[in-house]
Amino acid sequence: MMPNCRYCHAPLTQTLVNLGSTPLANSYLPMQDPDALKNEQCFPLWVMVCDQCWLAQTTENTPADAIFDHDYAYLSSYSAGWVEHAGNYAREMKKRYTLDAQSLVVEIASNDGYLLRHFVEMGVPVLGIEPAGHAAEVARAAGVETKVAFFGRQLASEMRAEGICADLMAANNVLAHVPDIADFIAGFAILLAPDGVATFEFPHLANLLEKVQFDTIYHEHYSYLSLLFVERLMRDAGLEVFDVAQLPTHGGSLRVFVGHPGKHAPGTMLNEVRTREADLRMDQIEGYAGFSQQVGKIVDGLREFLHNAKTEGKSVAAYGAAAKGNTFLNVAGITHMDISFVVDLNPQKQEKLLPGSHIPVYSPEVIAVEKPDYLVILPWNIAPEVMAQQSGIRDWGGRFVVAIPELTIL
Repeated sequence: MMPNCRYCHAPLTQTLVNLGSTPLANSYLPMQDPDALKNEQCFPLWVMVCDQCWLAQTTENTPADAIFDHDYAYLSSYSAGWVEHAGNYAREMKKRYTLDAQSLVVEIASNDGYLLRHFVEMGVPVLGIEPAGHAAEVARAAGVETKVAFFGRQLASEMRAEGICADLMAANNVLAHVPDIADFIAGFAILLAPDGVATFEFPHLANLLEKVQFDTIYHEHYSYLSLLFVERLMRDAGLEVFDVAQLPTHGGSLRVFVGHPGKHAPGTMLNEVRTREADLRMDQIEGYAGFSQQVGKIVDGLREFLHNAKTEGKSVAAYGAAAKGNTFLNVAGITHMDISFVVDLNPQKQEKLLPGSHIPVYSPEVIAVEKPDYLVILPWNIAPEVMAQQSGIRDWGGRFVVAIPELTIL
């Protein structure tokens, strides 16, 4: 039996890609616990496209509280580039919307306070809403008031009843993480001040299709978003997209600006992005055909590289215990026999095993000790940052490798 669209409930008939069954991308395993390996769970990772509302979506409804628990490992502040991006956003929004000590900025999925702390430093009151307890604790320690909760209609109603009303609401890279996307957006319509602005950042589905960014598909991402779908989503909730910006983050993202209807003048970029999506036929099934075959070529490219490296007696390590890397490794069937170890700045991920592939994760200092011949950059979206940070590998003739959109040795 075919599933129905999680948004408009129409039957789903069009597959974008079926990546098989994989573990949760951020479910790192303790190194010294054999039971953890034995009990590791896998879930189908199959993305289909609704031909009625054009939402691309996973078919598996993995419970959100199984993913974003207290010990959820992702902390935004470990990417210097992402923290800089957040600071630029905060300064731009403060100036554009004249935010001051009488304003309130609310961020949904505020993680470790990486963004809101910039507003705090500028004297603008903030409130973070974050379901992962550990990340919320880190945020509070940094002076960012944070509520541990999942956001939606009910929480927004409770907050509004307490007199809370947001002048600016930020939701960066969370829209894709929400199983009930309609309930989530309903909360913004309730909590947003009459003249308030909400901004949403998300990887643009157009880039996933054009650049074959299949490794951005994982169970935490229930949805893969276009402006076409997001404009419908906001309209249905009684809100309006009035502007959009195209960003380089996460391989190419959109930032949409949303308010109550008629409150803000439309921006000039909306028609440009609408035209791009129309040119890609994102409102037609044909626009999504052939993606699986492109994924197969990229997977084969990484396998061939690793096979050749082993044949030549070359050692291979990887940088970044990122979710996107875990998707790639598991879809390609890569294990610690192919890549000896991975390094990551986040201490929560160190001394763990990657889910599925069981490659050990260490601190970046291990690179200089082991001196691998190749360093595969799994989070390709921060490749320049990684190459600058690990430039010392050139001292022993080491080389960097990225595998998307095609295998490239740098």
